[in-house]
Amino acid sequence: MKSTLMAVSAVALSATAASAGGFERSALPIGFMFEKGNYAELSFGSVSPSVSGNLIAVPATTTGDVAQSYSTIGLAFKTDLTEKLSLGLTLDPTFGADVAYPTGTGYPIAGSTAKLRGDTIALIARYKINEKVSVHGGLRSVGVGGNVSLFNSGTNFYSANFAQKRDLGYLVGVAVEKPEIALRVALTYASETEHDLDVTGFSAFVPGAFTGTTTVKLPQALTLDFQSGVAKDTLVFGSVRWMDWSKTVLSAPNAGSANPLVSYASDTITYNIGVGRKFSDAISGAISIGYEDHKGGVVGNLGPTDGLLSLQVGGTYTHENMKISAGVRYVDIGNATALGGAGSFSGNSAVAVGMKVGFSF
Repeated sequence: MKSTLMAVSAVALSATAASAGGFERSALPIGFMFEKGNYAELSFGSVSPSVSGNLIAVPATTTGDVAQSYSTIGLAFKTDLTEKLSLGLTLDPTFGADVAYPTGTGYPIAGSTAKLRGDTIALIARYKINEKVSVHGGLRSVGVGGNVSLFNSGTNFYSANFAQKRDLGYLVGVAVEKPEIALRVALTYASETEHDLDVTGFSAFVPGAFTGTTTVKLPQALTLDFQSGVAKDTLVFGSVRWMDWSKTVLSAPNAGSANPLVSYASDTITYNIGVGRKFSDAISGAISIGYEDHKGGVVGNLGPTDGLLSLQVGGTYTHENMKISAGVRYVDIGNATALGGAGSFSGNSAVAVGMKVGFSF
């Protein structure tokens, strides 16, 4: 029972996050570090969001769908150096945003676009103090960059390209396990990273082309992951994740009153909880829900969402040394007020599908 139930909780991660706090797309995985022996996995995700709004004073003036679909891919590898010491390497598509306001809608900022990409390469070590307690930690190389183009009533008044820059951070954590009941509780802290981005573009605020630099901090995070067998062939699992998004501000050179381009009024806490069930030696399934609180207030035009509620179902097929997990997640995206209080976004959602293939050897 133990090995199969341990695999069930991975289903909760098989559908990529559709709209987590800030512009996070994936929490850096550490579950692969608890696999037995040498292990490698490849994960895929595809997210199709639908986000639209309208002017509060003129409801007929709508934005059109401003959120773009996207796909992700992740890699992880772990090997046991000794009976107590393991070493892992992971590549994760941690951050991202794709926003494009369709032209011709009459919405004041129609034509505005923003794209951001960020990834994390992490080298992680895990040391077993004994059969019940282990510690883990490592280095994270985080890269981020993107571009933005801002329109007002059909006129492009600001555009900028932010060249990707990497910064080195770290993570540390501890885990407690009770293998006979598939219990594992892990607490992991990841430090913030700071990125000095080279910027080139055009501005109508200070007319003409420009070059410059800006600094943006990506948030620190604290994550509690847990799972436990509660009955024969049945497992509960979940996570609580805090991210310090209130420290993330992106102010661009020569952007005048458009600054800050990105900012958040408060931190976010995201909750997930689910139950998994083993149906046979080869087949297991799981269902989980996720929640992120609605903060209220006015949000940025380049991220017009606030909170979420999600439902996810998935399954895992195990054959010899291979595990295949797949899942689908529906996200009810929280209502938001944008455009300085003049725009309303409501009734929005996203559908995410994902697959993970793992091999033990």
